[in-house]
Amino acid sequence: MLSSMTSVLDPALPSSDATAATTTTFADLDLPAPLREAVLELGFTTPTAIQAEAIPALLAGRDITGVAQTGTGKTAAFGLPLLAAVDPELREVQAIVLAPTRELAMQVAEALESFASKMPGLEVVPVYGGSPYLPQQRALRGGAQVVVGTPGRVIDHLDRGSLKLDAVRFLALDEADEMLRMGFVDDVDRIASATPASKQVALFSATMPPAIRRVAAQHLTDPVEITVARQSSTVSSVRQTYAVVPFRHKAGALARVLAVSDADAAIVFVRTRSAAEDVAVSLVERGVAAAYISGDVAQGDREKIVERVRSGAINVLVATDVAARGLDIDRIGLVVNFDVPGEPEAYVHRIGRTGRAGRTGEALTFVTPNENGKLRAIERTTRQQLEQIQIPSPADVSAHRVAALLARVPARRDVGRLDLYRTAAAEFLAAHPETDAAELVAVLAALAVGDEGPAPRPTEGDDLDDALSRAHLAPERGPRRDGAEGGRPRSAARTSSGGPRYRLAVGSKDGVQPGGIVGALTNEGGLTGKDLGKIDIFSTFSLVEIPAGLSPEAFDRIGRARVAGRPLRIRVDEGPRAAARPDRGASRGPAHHGPRTGRDGAREGGYGSREGYGSRDGGRDFGGRDARTRRPSTPR
Repeated sequence: MLSSMTSVLDPALPSSDATAATTTTFADLDLPAPLREAVLELGFTTPTAIQAEAIPALLAGRDITGVAQTGTGKTAAFGLPLLAAVDPELREVQAIVLAPTRELAMQVAEALESFASKMPGLEVVPVYGGSPYLPQQRALRGGAQVVVGTPGRVIDHLDRGSLKLDAVRFLALDEADEMLRMGFVDDVDRIASATPASKQVALFSATMPPAIRRVAAQHLTDPVEITVARQSSTVSSVRQTYAVVPFRHKAGALARVLAVSDADAAIVFVRTRSAAEDVAVSLVERGVAAAYISGDVAQGDREKIVERVRSGAINVLVATDVAARGLDIDRIGLVVNFDVPGEPEAYVHRIGRTGRAGRTGEALTFVTPNENGKLRAIERTTRQQLEQIQIPSPADVSAHRVAALLARVPARRDVGRLDLYRTAAAEFLAAHPETDAAELVAVLAALAVGDEGPAPRPTEGDDLDDALSRAHLAPERGPRRDGAEGGRPRSAARTSSGGPRYRLAVGSKDGVQPGGIVGALTNEGGLTGKDLGKIDIFSTFSLVEIPAGLSPEAFDRIGRARVAGRPLRIRVDEGPRAAARPDRGASRGPAHHGPRTGRDGAREGGYGSREGYGSRDGGRDFGGRDARTRRPSTPR
């Protein structure tokens, strides 16, 4: 069951972080009253090891370097002191957090907003690529005090004059090694140099390579060094399973899983606030008693929703990771990871919501066909193999409902006006001698559970079973520009991972560097470093492997982006032979920007390697094979 919170990330998981600070509580830390009140209201009681060491040092005005993995509570470790340093009445940017990816920036911003719930007038603004500039500019000009952003978009706002850093008192660098790997070190240096020298700095990194130590030496003053262990414990009482489900069919699959579950209540984890609402709405449309909580839900409404889950009025709660903190619900018997968590440690915290206090629980993770890498990372972290299961079929759902219906028969036989129904049944059998009693019961049971006939029920999705049967055969492709599925053009060059390769109209002659390409793709395309594969830079163009492909929206945004002062003009690469045919196949890609051939014409078709592309300028692998699926924002 869900008991009181004992750490910022999870209340019940055994961990070195939770036990290392057993003699300290958040009440013992010298936090300002508004922050202490917000922390207690969120259900936090005992700080993790990184928090117990970092918060006092930062409150005392010291700079710190923290070697800590995601999942150790570092957001609160720097977030609470950061907020303590901010004056809500001063309408200027006073604190800035740099994060390598838009997803992490959103998560940190949401966490800071929850911590600042008792600080009227304080505004946190996330700024990242792939979203419109104007709303971010309005928020910045309106006097936001805290900015959480990716380096590239922060630089953009500095260049546009919409972001001023003259009043910054606190700078936090989150996942500094990831920013280094993605080529953002120069951007970080520039941003840090634009802030006052008297500022306080907190730098967190999973590792501390020499390049990060140089950044620390340049921008931190006599820092306190803190190192905490990685958290990797799992709950032994939880059966851990996964199912391969294409993204567009997750909502239908979730409805089936919930329909056959015997759990009293379930919690469904999603990545973003908008997804929480979309998934909850889709469940309600399918007749499931569901609700959602996220950073957009007011505290009073959140408390009412949680109380309805406790009372049994709601059986399914959809939540983001931050919004789910501090929950105390006994009924949770099933955790569904609708989205694979971004970090393996987050998976551990999520599944800890069930299987508590001697009870058993179940955790199910939906994995898209090209997320095997993330699944393996979870198994390595938890040191156990997840069991693959199949999504229940419509027949399974109906059989479960009938079994539940018949289980109620013994308790109902001697209660109520059964004589009325016995008479009606007898009259029907007399009028229809070709029907026996067993067939009548079967028909009535089918009608009672909503099985109206052989056609699939609209709520189950007509092609869900076909999609599930094909899911293990090949990776899921991104959508084409025209909206059809299977987005890679038939003539597109294949990468080693089976996904598409993209061609950019910038090369070494333009002075482009791999870090610049990575920055443009991650900031404008909404990608992470793990989404990118090999990058080859030639004299007049570059090739980038993106195994999961790009959505039309991301394609358009990247096509308008610039690197080294030149537009990327991205298009799907069709291989060396196609490059030599300037007028064929160009319209098949998701989008087409600029000329159909490179500036060197047919010469770009080959540089002497077997694939037709040499590595004269060197290719660097900036990502893994576990790229995530580009996906629409609304489940279908």
